[in-house]
Amino acid sequence: MIELIATAESIVQAEDLFAAGVDTLYIGEEAFGLRLSHSFSRDEQKTLIETAHAQGKKINIAVNGIMHPDKMKQIPEYLTFLAEVKPDHVVVGDTGVIYLLQEYDLPYIYDAETLVTNARQINFWQKKGAVGAVLAREVPFEEMLSLKQHVDVPVEVLVYGATCIHQSKRPLLDNYFNYTKQMEKTSKERGLFLSEPKKADTHYSIYEDQHGTHIFADNDLNLMKELSELTQAGYQTWKLDGLFTPGADFVAIAKIFANAKAAIEKDSWDEAAIVNAYQEIQKYHPVGRGMDTGFYHLDPTAIK
Repeated sequence: MIELIATAESIVQAEDLFAAGVDTLYIGEEAFGLRLSHSFSRDEQKTLIETAHAQGKKINIAVNGIMHPDKMKQIPEYLTFLAEVKPDHVVVGDTGVIYLLQEYDLPYIYDAETLVTNARQINFWQKKGAVGAVLAREVPFEEMLSLKQHVDVPVEVLVYGATCIHQSKRPLLDNYFNYTKQMEKTSKERGLFLSEPKKADTHYSIYEDQHGTHIFADNDLNLMKELSELTQAGYQTWKLDGLFTPGADFVAIAKIFANAKAAIEKDSWDEAAIVNAYQEIQKYHPVGRGMDTGFYHLDPTAIK
């Protein structure tokens, strides 16, 4: 069965996403999770877990930040809380957090961003208790085919949303604005982006939070046309990221993917349905943000 995972920006949107056909919500709080659509309070996390389980749905909690000593001191208290409210999985990338997880009854999915590029990496962490892994966005489909033949746990693939291409713990935007003596906000809501000097239409979104500076690919990912191929290859854990697609528009896009999932499972997914779904997504995708297939169709030998 295909699992459709989506980020959520509020309790209301979370309920709407479940109603739209999403199976699992990916949430957390900013102190421990990277690039979340919203930082949920402990009470909100508890409420969403209870709501999800009452509907036969799931909640994954992001604990995938880069944990320096100050954050590591806070981790045991948060893991204790999570063990009490019982999310379905925690999503973890830091080895120190994985070490601490030995003391808690919390199944975890391994997510080390760009490091998860081969089967041995995934199999190593499976032996350390991981029940799944999040594949790096930079892996082309040709390599994905080979990888899937050698792993036994579900491997999550981003099928819609923004792709982070760089994170630095340094406050690069604050440093720049301080140097140029400008008073500018650096949060996601400010809507800052970088452009290449000779390509004014490029749009590398950039913002700062307590984890540092985050820069995103020029175009967002949309693998609607590749869903059938992914399914046939054994990739049936699909992630939708609404970081830059807010509100009802993201819910509408999630519903389109949920309908595609249902059609694929019923073997009624054809070229006309694919074209229609792709056109529908374009109606709700943010104006000014492009879409492409990222690394998916690239020849692995051509990547340098």
